[in-house]
Amino acid sequence: MTENEKVFPKSEDIEKELKRERYKKKYKLSLKSTIFTLIAVAAVAVLVATLWMPVLQIYGSSMTPSLEDGEIVVSTKSTDFTSGEIIAFYYNNNVLIKRVIATSGQWVNIKEDGSVYVDGEPLNEPYVSEMALGDCDIELPYQVPENKIFVMGDHRSVSVDSRNSVIGCVSEEQIVGKIVFRVWPMEKFGALS
Repeated sequence: MTENEKVFPKSEDIEKELKRERYKKKYKLSLKSTIFTLIAVAAVAVLVATLWMPVLQIYGSSMTPSLEDGEIVVSTKSTDFTSGEIIAFYYNNNVLIKRVIATSGQWVNIKEDGSVYVDGEPLNEPYVSEMALGDCDIELPYQVPENKIFVMGDHRSVSVDSRNSVIGCVSEEQIVGKIVFRVWPMEKFGALS
């Protein structure tokens, strides 16, 4: 083959190669866009789960029958709590889950049979299946200190909570949030009361 007889690619081959290069460019852009979107969504999900709606797993039996060991719940950040709500709070690098009984300034009294009185009125507790005084070493009646919350587990005979001076009342800085929703197991999926 001489220099005058050089072989040039056909126009169809050039067009095919051009299409292939355009496709590679579009594919790379699409892949970059998808990866960026996934990272952004994951970051937002982590922020939401950490800052506004922490997801927690139940360990132990102090909240039975309301919450069982191994269940997964969602909490929401809140600063306003009322009697009967379930909250999560930090205690010694652990997250504990208990029910709000009384707030700042209220008086709590627990009888020998386990019935609870707040400001002299009996507390209606349909979520408790077995009343018990439990591990109580505080002097009753007890006034909840300022900016604190008195909490108790639903399984009164085994729960260590505000009735014991080791845990005591929960301060606002310790609170993770209010437990509002159960996501696991699926057969119990739904809002918590």
